[in-house]
Amino acid sequence: MAEKESNGVRVCVTGGAGFIGSWLVRKLLEKGYTVHATLRNTGDEAKAGLLRRLVPGAAERLRLFQADLFDAATFAPAIAGCQFVFLVATPFGLDSAGSQYKSTAEAVVDAVHAILRQCEESRTVKRVIHTASVAAASPLLEEEVPASGVGYRDFIDESCWTSLNVDYPLRSAHFDKYILSKLQSEQELLSYNNGESPAFEVVTLPLGLVAGDTVLGRAPETVESAVAPVSRSEPYFGLLRILQQLLGSLPLVHVDDVCDALVFCMERRPSVAGRFLCAAAYPTIHDVVAHYASKFPHLDILKETTEAVATVRPARDRLGELGFKYKYGMEEILDSSVACAARLGSLDASKLGLQKG
Repeated sequence: MAEKESNGVRVCVTGGAGFIGSWLVRKLLEKGYTVHATLRNTGDEAKAGLLRRLVPGAAERLRLFQADLFDAATFAPAIAGCQFVFLVATPFGLDSAGSQYKSTAEAVVDAVHAILRQCEESRTVKRVIHTASVAAASPLLEEEVPASGVGYRDFIDESCWTSLNVDYPLRSAHFDKYILSKLQSEQELLSYNNGESPAFEVVTLPLGLVAGDTVLGRAPETVESAVAPVSRSEPYFGLLRILQQLLGSLPLVHVDDVCDALVFCMERRPSVAGRFLCAAAYPTIHDVVAHYASKFPHLDILKETTEAVATVRPARDRLGELGFKYKYGMEEILDSSVACAARLGSLDASKLGLQKG
């Protein structure tokens, strides 16, 4: 969509102050869109001020709304008048007393129902685009493989749905809760396309591990995970191990490519709906470690000690078939993640041989 065509077009970004949401808000403002961004607390000046300063001169095209996924009705004012809605917000745990929900998954599904209803009632929304997770697209086989007890489909694709009935090494109850919420919310959203007379289209993008850079003042957890072999952080390295066991590889994608893909799905004409995996590379942890060891031979890189799992690649690139192109490959994603972490103080730039800033 040319910039002149974006003038006057209103889009809603839920979770506008988050890692992906803030990058997306900036990109949309730069392209000339009017953006309705939701935050859990618009009175949080650190977050609200960051969004207002993202694009000089664009403040008049940015409206901030207070909304919370645990009270989905609060999204209605932000959605009103918008043609496109990006569901980027991620719910926090149900730690607060008095929650009406038994689990995060239950809360998210209820929020999905409410937001879809609000989109229908707006009578302006044409497409809803959701940032899903590749963690909900595991190619693990349900039947056991005699040699290892775990097996994978030959390829990962959009037909893969993670089964919580399958055990795998390093499985954790905490990560299962995350998977369940992502799994159920994505399936609920996609089911809207199969309704009797849907008022708009739904697109979901199951994202790989999102890394690369950020406009936030701290390194996001997924960036911290991407640089874990360099930082020697065992907890963050543990996330890489879990993902590899779950997925048979370590899908990676740069946050800028993610937001380009989201905008691509919004601007696609005349129609786009359904599920599209979004990852530029599918390396193993061994591939990631090898890259860092070559890049920083003077450092003691944290290495993977377990045997390599079978490498599962995508069967096809559905986004690519529509015309989308990734700008960042594995090496660029990892190198920019290191530069980001060093800039924000998560890595010591002097030890890396990088200039901080």
